[in-house]
Amino acid sequence: MKNLAPNEILALSALITMETQGLALAKASINALNDEQLRTMTETAIMSTEARIQGMQQLIHDKNINSGGAN
Repeated sequence: MKNLAPNEILALSALITMETQGLALAKASINALNDEQLRTMTETAIMSTEARIQGMQQLIHDKNINSGGAN
């Protein structure tokens, strides 16, 4: 399996940051939602976001990437 280039690692880092921030916002706001359809959509989005983050974490594990860069 090919190692990630430095720009790919930076892109992955940015994606994880974006997903994590969006997840935190969705989780913080879900209890304030009164509309059942919006609540359901938000719950679905939370589950999807968690799955994407787990996928990126698995990629990091598989590629043996640490905070110091690619190995």
